[in-house]
Amino acid sequence: MQPIDTNALIEDPYGTYEKLREAGPVHRVTGPDGRPAWLVTRYEDVRKGLADPRLSLDRRNALPGNYSGFSLPPALDANLLNMDPPDHTRVRRLVVKAFTPGRVEKLRAPVRAIADELLDAVEPDGRADLLAAYAGPLPIIVICDLLGIPQGDRRDFRVWTDALITPDRERPHLMKEAVGSMMGFLGGLIESKRADPGDDLLSDLIAAEDGGDTLSRDELTSLAFLILFAGYENTVHLIANSVLALLDRPGLLRELRKNPDGLGTAVEELSRWDGPAPLAIRRFPLEDVEIGGVTVPAGETVLLSVASANRDPRHFPHPDRLDLHRERSGHLALGHGIHYCLGAPLARMELETALAALLERFGNLELDAPRDSLAWRPTIRARGLISLPVRW
Repeated sequence: MQPIDTNALIEDPYGTYEKLREAGPVHRVTGPDGRPAWLVTRYEDVRKGLADPRLSLDRRNALPGNYSGFSLPPALDANLLNMDPPDHTRVRRLVVKAFTPGRVEKLRAPVRAIADELLDAVEPDGRADLLAAYAGPLPIIVICDLLGIPQGDRRDFRVWTDALITPDRERPHLMKEAVGSMMGFLGGLIESKRADPGDDLLSDLIAAEDGGDTLSRDELTSLAFLILFAGYENTVHLIANSVLALLDRPGLLRELRKNPDGLGTAVEELSRWDGPAPLAIRRFPLEDVEIGGVTVPAGETVLLSVASANRDPRHFPHPDRLDLHRERSGHLALGHGIHYCLGAPLARMELETALAALLERFGNLELDAPRDSLAWRPTIRARGLISLPVRW
């Protein structure tokens, strides 16, 4: 069994995935949790796998001792990333009633106002860590506004999220404490919203009803956790990764400044190019399944590499070229099938708005550190910078 070269997948993920992809479509590997897994690398196989109902997201379908991942209490684990139909169908039907494109579009002007306010704060300095000052705060403010989280309760959220995404191996208790704190916070917030509903997504989720069906307390807590966790962390890295990709290509930066109407198309290509989630949520076959000509036994762990699929030359001509006019997309950065990202419209709008505000404000934006000094977070579960120093 071939272990995953964690360092290579952090420092040079796309070069490493290229070698794996050409060596074969499916690899027997030692996963990030130290347990055996099957790594799928080619576009067609990954796309099919994302939509294959035989590949379960419910960890109860894993073989005993075959998988160890995040261990969450039931109050945080009853979410869409650990559900199969019919439970997934039922919960998503209730959630989608509150998470509409119309709500996202109404957020566009407020998101732009938040972006401008954050840039106002740093503009006089002439330099900043863009991740800490802009890419990080913007999504958390947006998500907290969306869910109706009071201002005074937001300060600890990023600490909790960092503890879950990049656990401190020398202080494992921090992750457990973060889970407990988040669960207590969300449970109290839900009870507060139930007693005094507001014009926010969490109040809408509490009130969501379909044929007499409503979300249970655990489902509500888990959904709030998922929206906060995924809506914050993924968008932070999507913004920062996209800005770095453009800073590396000043010609594309100038092009977008001259033609801001091209940002919509650019958002899709930037998401394909260097998305925040290299691996889809693990799957467990309900039966023996053939993937890329390889038979994967029931219950074993399957890792679908979205990062590798999005650079597969079998689907994307010249995949290592950042092409803001790419006609054929179909990228998998936001998933595919019934588990396609519920917050995809929000993520697209936030990235487009964040880039528009930044490019309009700073006409001479550039890196404020040697390119090879930039470091990535030490995990293959997320693709994100530790900092992004810039000047203008």
